[in-house]
Amino acid sequence: MKETFKLTAIVNKKGESYESLCLELDVTSRGETIEEAVTNLKEAVELYIENENIALPIKRPFMTTFEVMAQSRKTKKQRKESQ
Repeated sequence: MKETFKLTAIVNKKGESYESLCLELDVTSRGETIEEAVTNLKEAVELYIENENIALPIKRPFMTTFEVMAQSRKTKKQRKESQ
């Protein structure tokens, strides 16, 4: 019997396309839009699970946020305004 499992995807813009990553399985894919990147990731994950015989469910990664101090970049508009 097949079950549905909810996995986590992160999507980042890379040049003119989008790169998607499944955090739980460390599988990546790409697409020209966010939706295409996620759809392609879903297909890649399904193939990965099938080919690698992965047993689900698996442990989800622990996710949190943190803060760092860094110099912020000024936009072109902000640079012109400060001149």
